Amino acid sequence: MLTKKQLDLLDFINKRMARDGVPPSFDEMKDALNLRSKSGIHRLITALEERGFIRRLAHRARAIEIVKLPESLGGPPQAAGSGFSPRVIDGDRPNDPAQPANAQSVSGNVMTELPLMGRIAAGVPIEAINDAPPAVAVPGNMISGSGAHYALEVKGDSMINAGINDGDVVIIQESSSAQEGDIVVAQVEGYEATLKRFYRRGEMIVLEAANPAYEARVLPKGSVSVQGRLVGLIRTY
Repeated sequence: MLTKKQLDLLDFINKRMARDGVPPSFDEMKDALNLRSKSGIHRLITALEERGFIRRLAHRARAIEIVKLPESLGGPPQAAGSGFSPRVIDGDRPNDPAQPANAQSVSGNVMTELPLMGRIAAGVPIEAINDAPPAVAVPGNMISGSGAHYALEVKGDSMINAGINDGDVVIIQESSSAQEGDIVVAQVEGYEATLKRFYRRGEMIVLEAANPAYEARVLPKGSVSVQGRLVGLIRTY
């Protein structure tokens, strides 16, 4: 599974290597993807390497080797059961995470399975989507209203004063809007996601932690998009 930014970067690297025989520099990658800093490229490169698409060669400058390509970029179709099924995620989240049909009853409460789509940062933003999402069973009464829902594992302690701890699983209702003070999954600059309280300040967006050790992030409105609202939490002891 690839995010849109990861796919765009892999496509750019592949085309440049086909044309020049060498990979582009980090500055060229940053400009091609319209990112503000090379730190975003480092995150994307690391994600592509972890997913097995590229390999960085030690002790050589600009040494990146493409290991494989997804089918959408001309790679071979994957055999059934290969465990590799790349899918572009627009905005680092599923476009339509289907509500599972299978459900079970526990102590009279219907349980519903939701896709556990990866890890969401309550701290420094990180990639929010894993390669092969498992499912997590949640009480049916935790599903709030209409629309698709999915689950994310929390990493970090920046929302601890809102009762959200490291290792908790949060239930997210997919939404592109939020009210003042809602706890949301916020996509920042198109390639990273974080769990924070959402506020508007004129043309700026404030992503506020619930831990005094973390400063609020104040960002231009165009660099932040809401991916969903927190509607539930599961904690395992």
